[in-house]
Amino acid sequence: MAVPQDCEDALRFLRARLCGFAPEALLILGSGLGSLADEVSADGGERPVAVPYGEIPGWPASTAPGHAGRLAFGRLAGRRVMVMQGRPHHYEGHEMAAIARPVYLAAALGARTLCVTNAAGAVNTAWSKGDIMLISDHIRLFGDSPLRGENPPGLARFPDMSDVYTPALRAVAHSAARDLGLTLREGVYMFFPGPQYETPAEIRAARALGADAVGMSTVPEVIAARHAGLAVLGFSLLSNMAAGIQNAPLDGAEVLQAGEERGAVFSALVRRCLAGLPKA
Repeated sequence: MAVPQDCEDALRFLRARLCGFAPEALLILGSGLGSLADEVSADGGERPVAVPYGEIPGWPASTAPGHAGRLAFGRLAGRRVMVMQGRPHHYEGHEMAAIARPVYLAAALGARTLCVTNAAGAVNTAWSKGDIMLISDHIRLFGDSPLRGENPPGLARFPDMSDVYTPALRAVAHSAARDLGLTLREGVYMFFPGPQYETPAEIRAARALGADAVGMSTVPEVIAARHAGLAVLGFSLLSNMAAGIQNAPLDGAEVLQAGEERGAVFSALVRRCLAGLPKA
């Protein structure tokens, strides 16, 4: 697959480090959820390949709390994976195209599925902190598009976004949750650029628009994944109730705490979903 011109140096670097390893899936781990990368095992070698973001030419840095900022390549749940332990965000000063860059690189290396996770605020008042939401769709009213600018050869200039989150993979997720005895919510994620949390009025507007959860990530990468032809599976760990729902200020430490408390369950769900991916 052709990659944007600003990805070419990074692609050459990674191919040299990977010595022919081709991931089946890209896994992006959000705030407080990065421990799953520690479970990646070697693919025939002595140890999995780990690459700090700072060593990759043009790779956007990740400075958010709870984001280790490295790539891991190897096997997880029997699948060859490329795992981002932390992600860049628009609020860190990155352009949307830079946030999308890792997705195009994963596709060029062989990935055909994106599994993306995030920590989000719950807008749906029937749900609770600690719930896991399967993303069925998203709303993006703010920020630039990662597809703005020159279009890579062979990719659609105006990609369809009707079924962004692949229905067949959502069915896999529901089956996995049943096997684990886990209540899995399903709903709409709304992107806000941050880094400030949303106001109560913004949350009321999000609810009126049909959002069930809000966050500051995921949507740019997902748009790029669909542009590149990847199937998409997305989850939100509802780390807190959104602004105005409870009479308490929002705190970033709450996000990391939720990841610690629910990390094992969340990881088990993601592993089972990876194992259930259709064979390439």
